[in-house]
Amino acid sequence: MKDVFKPNGLGFKRVFKATYCSYLGFKAAFKEEAAFRQELLICIILFPFSFLLASSLLHWAILMCSLLVVLIVELLNSAIEALTDRVSTELHVLSGRAKDMGSAAVTLSLMILVILWGVSLYMKIVGS
Repeated sequence: MKDVFKPNGLGFKRVFKATYCSYLGFKAAFKEEAAFRQELLICIILFPFSFLLASSLLHWAILMCSLLVVLIVELLNSAIEALTDRVSTELHVLSGRAKDMGSAAVTLSLMILVILWGVSLYMKIVGS
């Protein structure tokens, strides 16, 4: 069976094109989204502290994943907002709902970060 035409190509060519698309996505988020820049700054600030707080490699990985989850969810939220605005900037209940749900997801990801880093800090100060 022949492969169907893929706009980004096949094999390694697709991987390189996908990587370039990811670069463009990061660049657009950094340039256009204040929330992404703010959350990236939080991640950059917290990153060095992860080495002080982590009691094991697994613990460090969990702290890192909590930072990445915030950025991932913010990127998805920004994509939802951009697509919604592309369709129409007119006020509509469904557009508002989509944007509010994306915002709620960002809030939950930040709660995950606060819980994991808060417990880690508590364990470091009090001892486990």
